[in-house]
Amino acid sequence: MRTTSLKDTVGAAEWQVRVDLAACYHLVALYGWTDLIFTHISARVPDPAHHFLINPYGLMFDEINASSLVKVDLNGNKVIDSPFPINPAGFVIHSAVHEARDDIQCVHTHTRAGVAVSAQKRGVLPISQQSTFVLASLAYHEYEGVAFRDEEKPRLQADLGSRTFLMLRNHGLLTLGRTIADAFLSMYIFESACQIQISAQAGGELIEVEPTIVRGAAQAMKVQTDSVGAAFVWPSLLRKLERIDPSYKQ
Repeated sequence: MRTTSLKDTVGAAEWQVRVDLAACYHLVALYGWTDLIFTHISARVPDPAHHFLINPYGLMFDEINASSLVKVDLNGNKVIDSPFPINPAGFVIHSAVHEARDDIQCVHTHTRAGVAVSAQKRGVLPISQQSTFVLASLAYHEYEGVAFRDEEKPRLQADLGSRTFLMLRNHGLLTLGRTIADAFLSMYIFESACQIQISAQAGGELIEVEPTIVRGAAQAMKVQTDSVGAAFVWPSLLRKLERIDPSYKQ
C-alpha cells in the first residue's frame, strides 16, 4: 500500500475521483464481488490528457486507498510513479471502454453468478424487476480468451456501443456510469439480477416479464432514484464505509 498521500500532489478534482474510486473498491470487497485481485474498477481523471485510474495489481480491494491507485494513459504508461504494476488484461478491457466512451467510469467483476449467467445461451432472462433494468441497456461480447490482446478492443467497443451493461460471455460483468457511484449501482443491479436468475432456475417453471414492461424499465428506474441516479444512495454507502474502515480516503 502507498503510505505517502497524494492529496497535496494532485488537483482537488482528481483527488475526489480517487477517493470515490477507492470507496468503490472497498464496497466491491464488502459485497463479495472480488475474484481475489483479478478484477478491476477504473475511473477517468478530469483532465484533458485522457488519463484514468486503475487498481495497483497485487493489492486486495480492501487494501486500496486513494493514493495507491495507479494513474495511466490510454497506452498503459504510468503518469505518476507507482511501485505497483497494472494487470495487462484489465488494462486492455478498461482502456478500450474509456477510449470509446470518454463520458464514463467502469466496474468489472467475475462473480460466480455473473459468470454463470454469462455462460447461458439466453443470457439475462426477464424474470425479475432487477433484470428489467439491465435488459433496458444490455449488450453482449463473445469470449476471445484472456483479454490481453489489443486487437480485441475494436470488437469489444462495437459490441458495447452506448449501453450501460455489458455481459462478457464466459467471463463476467461490466457496467458503465457517468460517475463511479452510477457504475457501482448498475453493478449492484446486474449482480442481483444474475443471483436471482441462478436461484430461480433451481426451482420450478419461470414466469417472464412482459416485453412492454421491460421497455419501460429505464423510466421506472429514474422514478425509483428520484431522477438523480446513484447519487440517491451513494452517501449512505460512504457512511457505511466510514463505520467499517475509513482508510480508503488516505
